[in-house]
Amino acid sequence: MQNASDTESWRPRFIDNVDELSELSADPHIEVIDRIDQQHRDLARVLPPPDDAVLNEASRWYYYPWRRSVVHVLGPQSFRMLRSDRNRNKITATEQETLRRLTIGVVGLSVGHAIAHTLALEGICGEIRLADFDEIELSNLNRIPGTVFDLGINKAVVAARRISELDPYLEVKIEPDGLDLGSVDDFMSGMDIVIEECDSFDVKLAVRAAAKRQRIPLIMETSDRGLLDIERYDVEPDRPLFHGLLGDAKAEEMMGLSTHDKVPYVLRVLEPDQLSAVMAASMTEVDETVATWPQLGGDINLGSATVAAAVRTLGLGKPLSSGRVRVDINAMLGDIRQPDLRADPASHDEAGVDPEPAPNDAVAAAVHAARLAPSGGNTQPWTFHVSESALDIHLDPRQTSTLDVAYRGSHVAIGASLFNAQVAAAHRGILGRAEIYPHGTDDAPVARLTFADGHDARLAALYDAMVQRVSNRHLTEPLPLPDDVVPALQQSATDEGAEAFVVTDRQRLLELSELFGESDRVRYLTEHLHAEMMRELRWPGEDSLDWGLDVRTLELDKSDLAKLAVARRADIMSLLAQQDLGRALGEASRDRIGGASGLVVVAINGTTPADYVRGGKAVEKVWIQAELLGLSVQAISPVFIYAVDRPDYEELSPRYSDRLRQLHHDFNGLTGMNDRSIALTMRIGYAPHVSARSKRLSADHNVSGV
Repeated sequence: MQNASDTESWRPRFIDNVDELSELSADPHIEVIDRIDQQHRDLARVLPPPDDAVLNEASRWYYYPWRRSVVHVLGPQSFRMLRSDRNRNKITATEQETLRRLTIGVVGLSVGHAIAHTLALEGICGEIRLADFDEIELSNLNRIPGTVFDLGINKAVVAARRISELDPYLEVKIEPDGLDLGSVDDFMSGMDIVIEECDSFDVKLAVRAAAKRQRIPLIMETSDRGLLDIERYDVEPDRPLFHGLLGDAKAEEMMGLSTHDKVPYVLRVLEPDQLSAVMAASMTEVDETVATWPQLGGDINLGSATVAAAVRTLGLGKPLSSGRVRVDINAMLGDIRQPDLRADPASHDEAGVDPEPAPNDAVAAAVHAARLAPSGGNTQPWTFHVSESALDIHLDPRQTSTLDVAYRGSHVAIGASLFNAQVAAAHRGILGRAEIYPHGTDDAPVARLTFADGHDARLAALYDAMVQRVSNRHLTEPLPLPDDVVPALQQSATDEGAEAFVVTDRQRLLELSELFGESDRVRYLTEHLHAEMMRELRWPGEDSLDWGLDVRTLELDKSDLAKLAVARRADIMSLLAQQDLGRALGEASRDRIGGASGLVVVAINGTTPADYVRGGKAVEKVWIQAELLGLSVQAISPVFIYAVDRPDYEELSPRYSDRLRQLHHDFNGLTGMNDRSIALTMRIGYAPHVSARSKRLSADHNVSGV
C-alpha cells in the first residue's frame, strides 16, 4: 500500500520521548491538550470497576501534525474501555473484544466516509482500510462530514484523519490512489468484511470478484430508500456478482464509463421498480439538468447505521443471509401512528384499602375469612365446599406456578386459609375440630373445619386483626425491634407446630438482601419463571384485579413502575440472560430487606403436604401477631423456597439450578434454620398503611355448597 505524502499526513505520531514532548510543548505554534485527569476520573466511575492493571495503565501523548496539536490520552486498554463504555449493553464487553479483531475495508469514501467513521465510532473493528483516489470538492460537503479546510485533500486522507482523531489506537491504512484490477486483491488480503461504496462499475465488479476469490462477505448501501445489500461470498463462493443482476458483465468491460453511460447499470442494480420516484426521475435528467444522481447527507448517515448493524451481525457470527432490505424512512413516515396509551395505574380510581366486608351469617363469615388468606402471588389455589356441618378446603391444581414445587406453596396457603376459618368460627361461636388430610386431592379435601358450638377466646381475639391483615410493600427504615417482638413471633409459630427464625442483625440482613436480590435476578432471567411472574402482576385498566397482585400494591413510585413495565418484556430478559446480567432486577428486594427491621422465616420439620399445611397455619398466626405488635409485614420469598432436592432446582431453573442450591444453602446458614423446610419468609418493619389491597376471587368462583 502507498502512503500519503508528508503534506497529507493522516497518522498521529506516538511521542515516547520526553525530550521530543518538551520540544513540541515549547513550540508556540503547537497546542498542548492535556485532559488526562478528567479521563482518569471518568475511568474510575466505570461499572463494574476496572482492575488495577487498567486503572494504572500508563498514559500516552500523540502529535497530530495536521492540527499542530499534542494530545494526552489514556493508554490503549483503558482508552478503549472508557470510550466504548456507553456501548454496553447494546454491544457487550465480550462482543466488543470480538469485534475489535475485525479487519474491514471501505472502498469509496463519499458515502463510505460516514460508514467508516461510524464503524470506528462504535469500535467494531481493529483495523480499517480506506481506498479512494478522489479529492474533496465543495459539492461533496452535502454528504461528506468534512469541512472547507479539507477541500482539495484526498478523501481517504480526510477520513483517516477523522478516525485517528477519534481513536489513535485504531489501525488505519489508506490507498489514496484508489483501487484497480491489479491492486484490489492486495488491498483485500486478510480482510474480514469489505464495504463497497464507489461509483466506478469496473471497481465495483473487481471488488466483488476479489471478495468471491478470497471468500469475504460484501456489504453495499445505496442511500435511495435505504437499500442495504449483502453478498455472502464467505459462505456462498458460487454466488453470482451483484446477485446476477448484471449477468456476466466483467470489470474490464466497465472501465471508463461516463456518468451517463453508467445509468442503465445503476438502474439494473437498484431495480427500477424499487427506486424512489425522485431518484428515478433524476436518472432521466443526468447530463441534462443534473450532473449526477442525487444523495442526501441524512440518508447516508442512516445507511451508515444499517451497515454498522450488518457488520456487527457478521462479526459476531449471527445469522445474516445474502440479499437486500430497504430501510425506507420516507415510507415509514407515512405510517406514523398514535402511541399505545397504556394505562397508568395511578390514573385509575383509588384502589380499595379496606377488606371485603364479612357477611352476617356465621358459616358464610368463616368461608369469607378463609378466602382472605394469603397465597403466593395471590393465586388463591383453593376451592371451598361448604355444608351446614363443615367447610372443606380443596387444592385447585390449576392455580399454581413453577415456584409452587409439588404444590408446597399451595398447601401453605391452604393452611393459612384453615387458620382464618378457625379464627372466624371462634369469633362467631361455631368452632369445631380442624383436620388435615395429607393426601387430599381435587376430589378430596386437604383440610376440613367442622362447625360446632365451640369457643376459643385466644383465637376469637385475633379476628379483627385477621380480617385487616395485608402485605405491606412500602419501604421501611431499619429501626430496631422492641425486646418482646421476637419471642412473641416465635411463640406464635410454636403454637401451630412450627418454628420462627427471626434475623435482626444488620450485617446478616444486608447479606440476605443480596441473596434475595440474586434470587430475583434468576427469576427474571429464567423464561418460564418470568412469564409466570408477569402473569401474576395485574395492571389496572388492562387486567381483571380479583386474582394476582394489583401493581399498585407493590408501592412503587412512577419511576419504578415504568421500569417494571419494561421488565415485563421477555425479549429484554432474554438479552440479559444471554449475557448473565441484570443485577438491577434484584434492586427492589435488596432495598426492602436491607431496610427491614427483621426477616422472619417460618420453618417446619418435614416435607409432606400436611407439614406445609401446618406451616401455613403458623405463617398466618405469626403474620397476624406481627401486625398486632404494630409491624408491617411483607411476604417476600426466594425462588428456592419450596425446593428440597436436586430435581426441584432443575425444575425451577435448569440453567441456574446450581446457583439456586448454593443460595438455599447460604440462606439456611444466615437464618440459622439449617435443614428445616421453609413455609414462608416475611420482611417486618415499620411502614405507613398500604395504599392498595389485592382483591379476591368472588365466592361464586370458588365456593360451592350451601
